[in-house]
Amino acid sequence: MEEKIRLQKYIAQCGAASRRRAEEMIKAGRVRVNGKTVTDMGITVSGSDRVEVDGKPIKKEKKLVYIMLNKPAGYVSTVSDPQGRKTVLDLVKGVEERIYPVGRLDYDTTGLLILTNDGDFAYRCTHPGHETRKTYIAEVKGLPSKSALRRLRKGVVLDDMPTHPAEVELVEIRENSAVLKIIIHEGRKRQVRRMCEAVGHPVLDLKRIAIGKLSLGNLQPGEWRYMTQQEVELVRGIKNGKPTETGE
Repeated sequence: MEEKIRLQKYIAQCGAASRRRAEEMIKAGRVRVNGKTVTDMGITVSGSDRVEVDGKPIKKEKKLVYIMLNKPAGYVSTVSDPQGRKTVLDLVKGVEERIYPVGRLDYDTTGLLILTNDGDFAYRCTHPGHETRKTYIAEVKGLPSKSALRRLRKGVVLDDMPTHPAEVELVEIRENSAVLKIIIHEGRKRQVRRMCEAVGHPVLDLKRIAIGKLSLGNLQPGEWRYMTQQEVELVRGIKNGKPTETGE
């Protein structure tokens, strides 16, 4: 008898969306199982069930793909864009599998972006419960005072809720700006930009250089490569065949 798994996990394993996004799709009535629309998170399915997302049948991916991209400015971190702007998938040529970005970087933000067709892997990267560290280099207007740096480290209020404490280091002082290294554990929309704006130092340039223990390295803007097995295991929280304590 075929093993049954939760519908949202099945959708993720098919590469149609991350598990989190799959749950949103189910709630919105966009998923059908064996011809019936379902909105129940508890439903389980197997490979013998017919699962459709937005009217299109999906099946488990035969080959899982993990890609690391250095996103340049001027690209959106989505599979498609209703405004006709270039997407990060335009940069990844020659990949036959249907992949999608894990999380997002703003249109003008550059740096490390992961693309995959493994929904469980994407869930591991983005779910708040895993508190994955994201490291940014931000050039900000003016020179932040010690007080402003303390506010960033302690947390600033965005949307009536304080951000989690951040690691903030003053890296370089320039003529009319400063360069900060900022490490956060959350993924709120435009979070780093909004944090810096809140303390009076708008971001002039922003680049993500690491996600957890994954580093951008020497990848040039617009370049991409397949991740190594070791890198994939770092994200999954596996070391020497066993889960690590941190899960990074």
